[in-house]
Amino acid sequence: MIEKVNPKHPDKICDRIAGAIVDMAYLTEENPKVAVEVLLGHGKCHVIIETTADLSKNKIKSAIKRIAGNVKCDIVIVPQDTHLANNQKGCIRCGDNGIFKGMPVTDEHKALSKIARDIYKEHPYDGKYILDQARLIICQSNVNTTLLKSTYPNAEVNPLGDWTGGTDVDTGATNRKLGSDMADSVTGGGLHGKDLSKADVSVNIYAFLKAQETGKLVELSCAIGDEEIDGKPYSEIVQIAKEYIDSIGGFEKFAEWGLF
Repeated sequence: MIEKVNPKHPDKICDRIAGAIVDMAYLTEENPKVAVEVLLGHGKCHVIIETTADLSKNKIKSAIKRIAGNVKCDIVIVPQDTHLANNQKGCIRCGDNGIFKGMPVTDEHKALSKIARDIYKEHPYDGKYILDQARLIICQSNVNTTLLKSTYPNAEVNPLGDWTGGTDVDTGATNRKLGSDMADSVTGGGLHGKDLSKADVSVNIYAFLKAQETGKLVELSCAIGDEEIDGKPYSEIVQIAKEYIDSIGGFEKFAEWGLF
């Protein structure tokens, strides 16, 4: 059983905005410290950023409008907390407490991920999808329900009929669709809007990738300040996560579909 939402779902739009801001931070510093929260809906976008990076509000506004459309922007940028900043001095250490469970992706997960992507290519609007054994549920906005039903005749398509969706119908917030991003994997934190020193990003990516490689459950925990996780230096965990993020095109691209 799995649910996926596409990149135009309001929550994913927030994840993408947060990812775009983290990408900006990495353009200004080699190892920035940044945490971003986004709340979006009904013509307004509120963003709070804690960071060491020198970020331009004008560039942030441009990114918000590129991703979310013509919305009114409220942007707050504050320095990172001194204690958190000091944690990283002289060594790459775990940036937060956390619990992580990486799980292998199943054939059912892969099947729904493909369906979601195929529909999004033809209909790039707010949508969400569920596959529970033989039951396929497709809720896709801004499309003729009968037309989509002809492509997926065995699916339950738009149970309440055609709909418009988007951020004028539903508000969005960062890290609210982790089930869509991680399948059966579990985390105590969130994947998006944070730099790679944050365990919520790096250790989640590491645990997920290890689960795919081994085909087994991977369970890890960490405390802020840890210099080693799973028998590896934390710097190596961060490097593995960085290589993954770079391979898919950055944090904004990562936010579109999550880990699978």
